[in-house]
Amino acid sequence: MYPRVKKMREIYEYRQIKLATLLGVKQSTYSNYENGVVNIPVESLIRLAALYKTSVDYLVGSTDERKPYPPSKRRGLCTK
Repeated sequence: MYPRVKKMREIYEYRQIKLATLLGVKQSTYSNYENGVVNIPVESLIRLAALYKTSVDYLVGSTDERKPYPPSKRRGLCTK
């Protein structure tokens, strides 16, 4: 379910235990994230995207664009 999460970890040569520690979970939980046994919490996806300098959309396969989006000039809810 999350092949790009595993691929990015391998590209950056991180071990699962390092990322599990960063995310505050056990290594077995992180392994379950990569294997799609357990869905990755949004907060963890955001942290991983920041670490890998990419977007959550890229990690979950919604886009093939690996570059992160430019930062928003607005904060909070968008209103008209």
